[in-house]
Amino acid sequence: MSRAAEGARRVRRRGWGLGALAVAIAALLLLVLRQPLSDWLWPQTRAQQLRADAARALAQGRLSAVDGSGARELYAAALALDPDRSDARDGLTRVGQAAVTQADRAIAAGRFDEAHRLLTLARELAVPRSQVETLDRRLREREATEAGVDGLLAQAVAARAAGRLDGGDNTALPLYQRVLALQPDRTEALEGREDTLADLLQLARRSLARGDLAEAATRMQRVQAADPGHVDLPEALAELARQAEQRRNQADADLRRNRLAAAREGYRAVMAATPDDTAAQRGLVRVAEAYAARSGRYAGDFRFAEAEAALREARATSADAAGIAEAKQRLLQARQAQQRLGSTVPTAERKRRLRLLLDEAAAAEARGDLLTPPGDSAFDKLRAAQALAPQDAEVKAAGARLLPATRRCFEQELRGNRLARARECLDVCAALEGDSAMLRDARRRLAQRWIGVGDERLGAGELQAAQTALQAARELDPDASGLDEFAGRLRAAAAAN
Repeated sequence: MSRAAEGARRVRRRGWGLGALAVAIAALLLLVLRQPLSDWLWPQTRAQQLRADAARALAQGRLSAVDGSGARELYAAALALDPDRSDARDGLTRVGQAAVTQADRAIAAGRFDEAHRLLTLARELAVPRSQVETLDRRLREREATEAGVDGLLAQAVAARAAGRLDGGDNTALPLYQRVLALQPDRTEALEGREDTLADLLQLARRSLARGDLAEAATRMQRVQAADPGHVDLPEALAELARQAEQRRNQADADLRRNRLAAAREGYRAVMAATPDDTAAQRGLVRVAEAYAARSGRYAGDFRFAEAEAALREARATSADAAGIAEAKQRLLQARQAQQRLGSTVPTAERKRRLRLLLDEAAAAEARGDLLTPPGDSAFDKLRAAQALAPQDAEVKAAGARLLPATRRCFEQELRGNRLARARECLDVCAALEGDSAMLRDARRRLAQRWIGVGDERLGAGELQAAQTALQAARELDPDASGLDEFAGRLRAAAAAN
């Protein structure tokens, strides 16, 4: 046989092999995908199969199942595939009637939880209301008999008489609720629950009188859950809202006076009573910012223990406050500066450097170079001296001597409307003096000046400059008069633009 003929025969055998493989793969795919393909190509066939499966499940008493194998779910699936046929709709009706029949048997057998589930199914399948309500009344009567409603009622009366109104299964309110769940029209239970709710509201008022907003709110919430239409509830809720507002206003005042712990306690009390109070939420953030600023000032004075304590308070108040990261960085830088300038320097050399820095600070002060030039200003020299010996008596005296000059600097720059420069003087003053009434007043005045500038820029249509002014005012005094109004007008202008 020629080589050409042999080659042709090999090609034919290879082709037959590939063809056989293709046929096998096609057969496997048809086997695996047979059901989905049939669903796609012949949806009516699939719907018919679902109806048959549903009828079988109904005959077996499997009315509903979470895995989709119950009669209800199968009929619903068939109806979705073929909504024009009435078979599946009629099947759902038969499932509803079967649920009523099974519920009747479950009540007779004392299987009350099962009966409740079956009646729920019957309602969902639109079984006539009269049928369902008749069985529901029978169910509740049987439950009442089994549970001993009279005994529950007696326990509720005794619990209320003993002052055990709420807070456990054997207290008055839950007991009355159980009786009413079994016998909704039981007069003694209705009256007893009403009296118990009135008692709870009275306790809530006493809590308000003590200033315990959280406890008052909890009791009012229990009353509201049991009877939202209770006649005394609106007045009690209004009083809670009024006292929450008073507490928030007091917290605002404490914050303005730099009483940070009291402000935080006040805002937290408001939040415990009204968790959605956004003003109290913002107040907590401002307290955290104030603690962070205090930490930064302590760090600037190399008072590291106080700086760390203030930073911890900031984190505990509102961990997301923007100023915390900056305060942490300032503390780190202050530690590095002290280590760089002081810890590795011998005692004699440290004293010599300290003397030189104090002399240079005094010379810069005499020249009027309080803040500039950078590195050679009186303030910079004093900071370097503080890094070397923060507790040195001469260093403290130099700071006290420089303080009046920084105050004069602030007043001079403010009169000249050089607000950024005034802020620099104020920051130096804060670093030297710490918190004080004078400093808070200066911040308030500078914030007001920034609001005025922002108002002018807004009137001129310079929205970015107005926004910068708003941010500067807000950093200085978040509660500045007119700040919220100005911010609102700026938002409206930005939206219109």
